[in-house]
Amino acid sequence: MSIVGVTGGVDTHADVHVAAAIDHNGGLLGVESFTADQAGYESLVGWLVGFGEVIRIGVEGTGSWGVGLARFLHSQDIVVVEVDRPNRQKRRKVGKSDPTDALAAARAALSGEASVTPKRRNGPVEQIRVLMVARRSARQQRIQTLNQLRHLVFTAPEPIRVRFKDRYKTGLVTEAANMRPGKGSDPVTYTTNLVIRNLARRIRGLNTEMAEIDVMLTGLIAQTAPSLLELHGVGTDTAASLLVAAGDNPERLSSEGSWAHLCGTTPLPANSGKVTNRYRLNRGGDRQANAALYRIVLTRMSSHPDTRRYVTRRRAQGLNTAEIMRCLKRYVARQTFKHLPQAT
Repeated sequence: MSIVGVTGGVDTHADVHVAAAIDHNGGLLGVESFTADQAGYESLVGWLVGFGEVIRIGVEGTGSWGVGLARFLHSQDIVVVEVDRPNRQKRRKVGKSDPTDALAAARAALSGEASVTPKRRNGPVEQIRVLMVARRSARQQRIQTLNQLRHLVFTAPEPIRVRFKDRYKTGLVTEAANMRPGKGSDPVTYTTNLVIRNLARRIRGLNTEMAEIDVMLTGLIAQTAPSLLELHGVGTDTAASLLVAAGDNPERLSSEGSWAHLCGTTPLPANSGKVTNRYRLNRGGDRQANAALYRIVLTRMSSHPDTRRYVTRRRAQGLNTAEIMRCLKRYVARQTFKHLPQAT
């Protein structure tokens, strides 16, 4: 006999996903394991449907081990909610096991404790995310390699130090990459010159890679949110970070308030006892998006006339720089939300 209103919960892993099915009262109907591949996803859905109509499925780890399952469920028009890790206090009381975590995910989805719609990761924003991963890696490697190059020059034999004395900040990479070291009487000098040249060429290659990624990012951003780059202080890197935080499915964000909360710019209430009307700093949300808003505010505070006037007025009211920046980040979150892709 089928049961009306079945809710599923899935604890995801690299090779095997563990699923739990519960009825509309939270009663356990069954627990089963499935392989983490296309055949396993189909078997999982078929198993849940065997209990009745599937209302929703709570999936843990939709941005990591569960991303493939989440994509498959979206393609089947099944409602998916993102489930956080089980509460550590509860875990200490009931123990840790895959069936327990799957059951907790199902009950979190049923009760509404878990209600966040996961990112679909199937459109241009997912392309932007992948490119940003490569760009951040290239940028970090470039900084590391440049520091290594400069340090080698500082500690190199005297002829090399004299040659690059005025090239520590500008022109070092270009000149070093064009070197043709020749074996001379000093093998240390030859080896040092060879390594310096190779490091410089590595930096040049990373610069080329980043430039190519920037071209692709600019095209994708223009396709997804063309007006975002027109805002003062918003560059390619910043716009990409904001779009990645929003995701490919804009219906996840029901209002500008939800977007501000996602970016960690909404103050959280901290009232207790006789202390009323008190708020504390929100340290949650997407920290990459929060950092992007910070960069926008920092740029506007130095070069945007209206923002500079606002800062002057708020300083006269007694606010310090950190408090002013929090206010501005909330305003920028409201402004950028209007330029994100909107649900049709």
